[in-house]
Amino acid sequence: MAKLKVAGTWGGILEVELENWTLNMLRDEVAKRSGLDPESIKLIFAGKILKDDGDATLTLSQLGIKENSKILSSRQAAPEEGKSIMAEEERARRLSRVKAAATALSKRHADGSLPIQDYNIELEDQGGHKVQFGTETDQSAAMMGLMLHTKAKSLIEIEMYSDAVEVLAMAEESFLLCDPKILELVDNLPMMEIDIVWCYFLLRDIKCLSEAGVRLVRARKGLERAHGKDLSRVRLLQAGQSPEMAIYLRLELLEGVVAYHTGQNDKALNALKSAHAKFLQLQIPDETLSLVMGMGFQEKDAKRALRLNNQDIASSVDFLIEERAKKAQKREQDLQRQSEILEQKKYGVTPMKKAVDMQMLERLVSIGYARELAAESLRRNENDIQKALDILTDPKVNSTIQAYIESRKRKRQEQLVGISVAELVSMGFERGKATSALEAGGSREDIIQRLLSASVANPGTTTTSVINATSSTNNVGAESSGFGGGAEQDSEMKDETTDDIANRASTSSDGMEEERDSEIEDEIADEIARVDALSAYDINLDKEIEAINEYLAMLDASQESC
Repeated sequence: MAKLKVAGTWGGILEVELENWTLNMLRDEVAKRSGLDPESIKLIFAGKILKDDGDATLTLSQLGIKENSKILSSRQAAPEEGKSIMAEEERARRLSRVKAAATALSKRHADGSLPIQDYNIELEDQGGHKVQFGTETDQSAAMMGLMLHTKAKSLIEIEMYSDAVEVLAMAEESFLLCDPKILELVDNLPMMEIDIVWCYFLLRDIKCLSEAGVRLVRARKGLERAHGKDLSRVRLLQAGQSPEMAIYLRLELLEGVVAYHTGQNDKALNALKSAHAKFLQLQIPDETLSLVMGMGFQEKDAKRALRLNNQDIASSVDFLIEERAKKAQKREQDLQRQSEILEQKKYGVTPMKKAVDMQMLERLVSIGYARELAAESLRRNENDIQKALDILTDPKVNSTIQAYIESRKRKRQEQLVGISVAELVSMGFERGKATSALEAGGSREDIIQRLLSASVANPGTTTTSVINATSSTNNVGAESSGFGGGAEQDSEMKDETTDDIANRASTSSDGMEEERDSEIEDEIADEIARVDALSAYDINLDKEIEAINEYLAMLDASQESC
């Protein structure tokens, strides 16, 4: 017997028969001692990976291995394992993108920055009213937490529970940046605790049992603070309706599961029975559902209304009619806000990258100032209305701003038609007439023809050079030329094209263009758009009743065996 010195996945002296052992036999032995799959073991000798080149009958001796040879054993990823690693890396990248996108969205929509998307995201309470959630930091953190929580729920719906747990952890981290006193008044954090434990349960992750118990205790205390003693606060908010019963059903089910696995059978039985009773209360008779749907309502909406109103048909119909009116009003408000965003983009952003405050703008307009003039004054002064009024009432500064606005208008018009005042002047036209022709609008050809017609009507104007200049510039593209000799410009402001103004919204404070993950941001925004203030209470209870029956059966079995 020869001795080989093995190091790596297993280290020690291995006795082998060099003339009889094959490479596969050596690999199997090393794998056995390493506790690994032979397919994952790679053996290295004399600096090279040992291979039998397809001849499994070659002995170790024939492969050049001798007495006291040193063999290095290393682990290589099996094909399936390699795929698993790649999938995990892709998953980690995507989760990182989700967090980055939610962070970017919450920052832009919470701190007054100009949204660069066509949608707008704002915090609302259960009545659909906009909420100012404490400080700017609180607002941003709450918004990010809600976005991530919404994303996690969509992952739960498609049964990606591990990913959901990761995203819920991100959401929890965000919410904990808020003022604790504010969090005590809302039920978002305790409901998130319940969602986390629900994912643990669906993953059958028993090792998280102790953590699950702690989370459920916090969830119950949090709901009691937010909903009030005996649910008094939530009843007041919801005008006597009962949206939260499905949440408490899931909470009691999970409390029963944790109690069962920690040997507290009596506590488990009580919790599960209570959950089962709530399940029965939440069942909607087919006849009742059909009656409401027969009035023109969708099944999902009808179920929600009947659940909220304890299956009272009249109250449910009133609720649905009111909800329709709210949605119609919400659509109008969304369209108005989209229109405001487009208008804000036209004005550009302040030096601190904030959008022009539309409320401040309306106040200045109501006093009698021109809209664009008022907007530019606010933009230059970080939306400080008093400073804006100071420069508006200063004739010299007011005149300078108006000149800048007119200059910007001309620049936009030039960009639109593809010709500038400077180019028209270079063709021989008078500056004043060129400016007037450009402001009158029309295509490049229309503007030039209008000026030529005016020149014919006024023979004193030299036309030969104009015609020549026109023909010599037919192939000249739009250029960034100045307004030399034109209206006075604000010495601190440069002329801007439409793109310049729009791009100010998408640049960071150091002037670098912000990177936007459009795919993930749009995905999050779309998921948010599909939910409303009561969506959190719309729970499909199929999995819950299965679990309730399963654990009640196990409790019965354990009692019978005693």
